[in-house]
Amino acid sequence: MKKLLRTKAGQKVLSAALSLNAKRYTSKKQSNEGGSMADLNAIFTAMGDRFNAQAAGSLEAVFQYQIEDGEPWFVAISEGVCQIAQGEHDDPSVTLTMASDTLEEVMNGETDGMQAFMTGRIKADGDIMLATRLTSIFPVA
Repeated sequence: MKKLLRTKAGQKVLSAALSLNAKRYTSKKQSNEGGSMADLNAIFTAMGDRFNAQAAGSLEAVFQYQIEDGEPWFVAISEGVCQIAQGEHDDPSVTLTMASDTLEEVMNGETDGMQAFMTGRIKADGDIMLATRLTSIFPVA
């Protein structure tokens, strides 16, 4: 599957699938050993729906999301196309580590991503400056 996602055909299939699922993101919680965990599939689907290709421009980058209480996901941007998949990318540009609730709050606009980074709720490794472009590439609805 990872090889398919790196092909033009795979990117088109994923883009079409994300476009078909254009419903608005609503917060869904799942029980996680007495706590709660944001619905990562819904969060990343919403992220794909919000992708602004014009803001991405000629950016070539992979954002790896290490979710402390969930599965890893990555967002790869190349030639104005965004591909999002569950799993770990072989060569991420930047890795962002956080709890699912933090990701949900940032994606909903409840928490500023930079503030979450400065307070230690988000940790970044790699090309940290790329992370500052996320708000323009995936604007809050």
